[in-house]
Amino acid sequence: MIRTLGLLRSLAIYWRPGRQHGLRRMYAPFVSSGDLVFDVGAHMGDRTRAFSDLGCRVVAVEPQPHLVPWLKRLAGGRSQVSIRCEAVGRAPGRASMAVSRKNPTVSTLSGSWRERVTTAMTGFEGVAWDTEEEVEVTTLDRLIRRYGVPRFCKIDVEGWEAEVLAGLSVPIRGVSVEFVSGALDVARECVGLLEALGPYEFNAVAGEGRSWHHEGWLRPAGILDWLEAGADDLPTGDLYARLTAAPGGGPTTGGGME
Repeated sequence: MIRTLGLLRSLAIYWRPGRQHGLRRMYAPFVSSGDLVFDVGAHMGDRTRAFSDLGCRVVAVEPQPHLVPWLKRLAGGRSQVSIRCEAVGRAPGRASMAVSRKNPTVSTLSGSWRERVTTAMTGFEGVAWDTEEEVEVTTLDRLIRRYGVPRFCKIDVEGWEAEVLAGLSVPIRGVSVEFVSGALDVARECVGLLEALGPYEFNAVAGEGRSWHHEGWLRPAGILDWLEAGADDLPTGDLYARLTAAPGGGPTTGGGME
């Protein structure tokens, strides 16, 4: 019963009417029909569906086995969508995931993140991670060897974002990672990992919003200063990164709303 209530909660949040239109509008400047996208932490598949509706080929990765049937039902069933039941990290293997049956959206592989958000963030005090599940772990590099380099990679894995990027050795044109106010060091680490791969610039979206927080895109030093200063006290959001030069030299084309 608890798990069923958790699934219903996720359905209400991520599949509410009108949400898909906003997601498509957000992602359209980053991708074109036929592009490859990785959705890491696909959960209930709302973003997988948005990318698919834009004509993209999508590899949706979700480690919680009880979510995969819903992911297949809501976002699968299309030839251009591949669903993988595993986590992504810095090295292949197995890992223990702390699962919240009542709030499956905050299930996490990061013990330190879980400890910090429960003490630093309003709304997490009552979250219970009441079971552990061992999950398979792959890497972005392995996914790239299997499917190719994606045009965009969305990463939303509850404090595990830097671990995901640590398993990447080639630049991706567009990347998004979730951040939360109680663990901004994870976002700062993500910026450093991306900066080591190529010339990126950054912006942010507050919460589940659909507009840029900064008027212009920031260089790594600028976004790091913003994060170090507390990210304008945003409780949660997504950090977006886009390459300013294509791998191998020339300028990129497209790459996010201006």
